Amino acid sequence: MYWWGPIVLLATFFGMEFMAWATHKFVMHGLMWHFHEDHHVPQTKFFERNDVFFLIYAIPSWLCIMLGMMFNNYVPVWIGYGIAMYGFTYFLIHDVYIHRRFKWLRDVDHPYFIAIRKAHKVHHKHTGKDHGECFGMLIVPLKYYKESKIAFNRKYGK
Repeated sequence: MYWWGPIVLLATFFGMEFMAWATHKFVMHGLMWHFHEDHHVPQTKFFERNDVFFLIYAIPSWLCIMLGMMFNNYVPVWIGYGIAMYGFTYFLIHDVYIHRRFKWLRDVDHPYFIAIRKAHKVHHKHTGKDHGECFGMLIVPLKYYKESKIAFNRKYGK
């Protein structure tokens, strides 16, 4: 087996955070706002137009894995797995933990996860496509982490 495969996978996974940030800021809040707009207003339906962005990441992941396997070129395969791993993590954090679209994860009492929720709330305080902030998912501004750590330590007496 190739020793570099997991390195490519992890590099892709972490690189996807920057890709997701750029896509969110410049595509979702730009050219494709029509699809993302319903995500910024209270929803009564389970599915949103915003869910189309799943395909924007799922299709390249699938193509990398499939074509890499077909042509015995394993770099794209590991890249595809890295994209898929990020997508699964994004789904768990964004759809399950933050927006509670599924009832699997309740409050995870840790400063990092509290900071993620805070940054996302700050992002959603803007209902329009302009004046947005906090476009990332896993990397949050340090000020939110510091705030959540202070609150966490106060709550648990540390």
